[in-house]
Amino acid sequence: MNVEFAVFAKPWKSLSLAELGPHIRRLGFDWIELPVRPGFPCEPQAIETQLPEAVKRLGEDGVHVLNVTVSLALDDERLYAACAAAGIHMNRVIFDRKGRNYWEAEKAARDQLDQAIPFCEQYGVQIGIQHHYGSSMPVNEMGLYHLVKDYDPRYVGAIWDAAHSALEGMAPEPGLEVVKSHLCVVNLKNAYWRRISPPEAEVAEWLPYFTSGRQGRSSWKQVADKLRAMNYSGPVCFSAEYTAEHEVDRLIVEDLAFAKTLFH
Repeated sequence: MNVEFAVFAKPWKSLSLAELGPHIRRLGFDWIELPVRPGFPCEPQAIETQLPEAVKRLGEDGVHVLNVTVSLALDDERLYAACAAAGIHMNRVIFDRKGRNYWEAEKAARDQLDQAIPFCEQYGVQIGIQHHYGSSMPVNEMGLYHLVKDYDPRYVGAIWDAAHSALEGMAPEPGLEVVKSHLCVVNLKNAYWRRISPPEAEVAEWLPYFTSGRQGRSSWKQVADKLRAMNYSGPVCFSAEYTAEHEVDRLIVEDLAFAKTLFH
């Protein structure tokens, strides 16, 4: 299967751009998802100058930017102009319900997308929407499809996430089938619900535990097999999210090696 592997650079927030590129290469990656967020080397309020400079600097070390995740409102034209100037064609977003009921939250997300579409068309930038367990919108693949189905997939895409799919209870095969029409990125991470209360507790308590690809609830083999059957040729991005944050470098190298045995 012909896929490009990328990694989300969020765990290495403390590294400068000059340090980040070589470190990413040592981990085995040539592509990254670049956070444009406060406190990171590329800041949202300076995106117009810093994003093209960041792409150029990382490129000098052989690291390419697959997409960004930008802490700016979707109706902020600076986001799209900077992406176009830097040669980036996708911004990943996750919507929060912010205390609203589900359908109110979906309407709010649609309102944001409707305001963004003219900029997407003008600058050639796609908004990739990821589902996420918990208080986000959408929380699963069915909700993701319901949100994106009426938009042109050139401008609004679906980012399917293995870990959040597992946490919300859908297997990879039907989950990927649901979002196939708009699928633009596959996120690889893994997780399971871990009981944090003792057996004697009056009510059980659970928290998600983000773990390595081999150990989580989602079968990465099923993911790879289904993508192969779908003739998927888009990018696969490792989120590098682990509850054991101090082990991120070791675990991401192991996860990349594991995925290569499944996808190639």
